[in-house]
Amino acid sequence: MKKYLSVMIALLFTTGLAACSEKPEKSSTQEPKEVTVDDVINTFQEEGLDAEEPRKMTKDDYGLAPMKAEEAKIVLLPSVCEDCGGRIFSFDNEEDLQQTKAYYDEMGKESAILFSWTLKKDNILVQLNGDLPEEKYNEYKKALESIKAK
Repeated sequence: MKKYLSVMIALLFTTGLAACSEKPEKSSTQEPKEVTVDDVINTFQEEGLDAEEPRKMTKDDYGLAPMKAEEAKIVLLPSVCEDCGGRIFSFDNEEDLQQTKAYYDEMGKESAILFSWTLKKDNILVQLNGDLPEEKYNEYKKALESIKAK
């Protein structure tokens, strides 16, 4: 129990520091993203994979996770369970994407109940409910990898 409490305190501290950091102003000459959140959702749906009722994530949806995504949406995975879901994030830099991916991956290492699947492609991070069978996870992975950059 002490180890779990220590991990949670460390996560709260790290998340608090991340929340206090300022994002630099965006340049109006910034290149468009290669892949969008909607591209991912559409591809999943076209491949017959759950990505139902997409909605924009709010600060409450992030919980303790870093809130650094350029855009993020939650989707439902009703074939896993009624309220099981996933998150699809787009980032404007690799560092923020890797920090968010590490957050979800480390949570799963600390406790099986917190396990989730993560997938990365270019500027996109997908986090899926850990109850999703590995065979289905591999289908999401294949679909994500099939998306062609614009």
